[in-house]
Amino acid sequence: MVLIFDCDGVLVDSEALACEIDAQILTEIGLPYQAQDIARKFVGVSFKDMVARLEAEHGCTLPADLGSQIDRALFAKFETHLKPIEGVRETILSLPYPRCVASSSTPDRIALSLQITGLSDLFDHVFSATQVARGKPAPDLFLHAAAQMGTCPEDCIVIEDSAAGVQGALAAGMRVIGFAGGSHCGPEHAEMLQQAGACVVIGRMTDLHPFKEFLTRLDKRRPSRT
Repeated sequence: MVLIFDCDGVLVDSEALACEIDAQILTEIGLPYQAQDIARKFVGVSFKDMVARLEAEHGCTLPADLGSQIDRALFAKFETHLKPIEGVRETILSLPYPRCVASSSTPDRIALSLQITGLSDLFDHVFSATQVARGKPAPDLFLHAAAQMGTCPEDCIVIEDSAAGVQGALAAGMRVIGFAGGSHCGPEHAEMLQQAGACVVIGRMTDLHPFKEFLTRLDKRRPSRT
């Protein structure tokens, strides 16, 4: 059994910060967005796919340095505001399974997030959507992670906070635990993850402690790869 953790909103409480910065920068370049709009439409989606969707929706070409603009502002915000999800370190250390990270973020952003929050030492294997052709909700990143970890998709459990992530993991033939404990999650977030196909939804990372119970429940609901 291999545990595959998303990063933003699962390991680190970054999504609210990222949505705020994305909305700020997009508004500055003439595409007015609120943070809640970004959260609703783009949480869990790679930057490349977000840009493609924005350009298609608005009939425009976004600045070539948009990613750099966002990263500069976001990384500065991370340095002063980013925190780990409550209880995540202790929970991960309590689970006797191989683990890795599979995130839509860039390698630099993942590395900085884990470093600032003191989680870097927990993961020897970190995978980014930049390493595959298609980001979430496509299955590519999860299949890549499973292959690199030397296991089959059916023996992976993914912990995700976004509908795109849940859908991508299911498409890869994996089981998914939805996480609705990040600061960006509203009262409807758990239901959204359930509707996306998560087998179980938890509101606190410490809910992963009784993991044998989850495995028993999830083993009865092994998905078929689509």
